Amino acid sequence: MGKSVINFATHEGRAGQRRLADLPDRVVEGDPQHETVSHFESDDGSVLAGTWTSTPGKWHAFTDRDEFCYIISGHCQLISDAGEVQDFQTGDAFLIPNGFKGFWNVIETTTKHYVIRDYAIS
Repeated sequence: MGKSVINFATHEGRAGQRRLADLPDRVVEGDPQHETVSHFESDDGSVLAGTWTSTPGKWHAFTDRDEFCYIISGHCQLISDAGEVQDFQTGDAFLIPNGFKGFWNVIETTTKHYVIRDYAIS
């Protein structure tokens, strides 16, 4: 049996929530709360796709992954360890490559669609 295309607008997905401060040494500023709706996970868990919302705050970006993002609403920044700041707002799309070191800084509550290739799983 073939697989079906997943329409994020109509697919219920699997919802989850977390307080990022519950992950040791991750948060730099604020108390960001994350809500995620997972729409896809590959059989081996290395590819994920879904919709994510974060309240304001700043934290160390996760590593060992490539992540494509499309901002649905809000305003956030990615700040490299070298201090380069990139602003992203509603309608922007970008890719965070494996090996990026830096921070997420959510300025106003942000919602994005994402696709992640997680190299820590392989």
